[in-house]
Amino acid sequence: MSKNTPQSTTPPHQHPTTNDSETLVIAKPVVRLMAVVYDGMLILASLFLVGTILSVVGTILLMDVGETAQQAKRLPLWYQNGVMTPAFVLTLVGFYGLFWRKSGQTLGMQTWRLQTVTSGGQLLTWGQSFRRIFSACLLPLLCATVGGVLHGSRLSILMSAFLGFLCNYLFCILNRQGLSAHDIMSNTMTLKIPKHQHASIFERFKRK
Repeated sequence: MSKNTPQSTTPPHQHPTTNDSETLVIAKPVVRLMAVVYDGMLILASLFLVGTILSVVGTILLMDVGETAQQAKRLPLWYQNGVMTPAFVLTLVGFYGLFWRKSGQTLGMQTWRLQTVTSGGQLLTWGQSFRRIFSACLLPLLCATVGGVLHGSRLSILMSAFLGFLCNYLFCILNRQGLSAHDIMSNTMTLKIPKHQHASIFERFKRK
């Protein structure tokens, strides 16, 4: 296995051994969640920026703002659902897709030496990136729907969605290889990269 070609990463179940006796393994759920927290701050900032821009544009084009707070109006639902929501989805897909296609690592994943690849050890395509993101959203959406039906409050929906998000990673405990639910559904995996190999991946990322 070449140190400078992360695209050819060997699947971890074969337990390849590197020069310093470190082994490629499936990343533990706690470490993966820490990387998600790091990336989450960047994603929230990106979504806030996109939302602000679209709100300003929508207000200028569609609304008479008025002169007082009482005269302020909300953006039309068709604009929120037909323009803003797709823009948020594209921002999320673009964030992960760009990093996964380039090096298999987001900024948060670089901090914790993680890399997302296909089950064959290749970097993800746009289609595979979208499939992984969609797979990761299925359980949260399902749980949020159930929470909405049972209780109906916004808090219960958010808590149910968060529970579904955690279930993606709790599944790692049940799976013999340590794969999450969305790993299996998207036929991808997240590896823990040895220190010396991670350095070569980071250098490759900077050169692109």
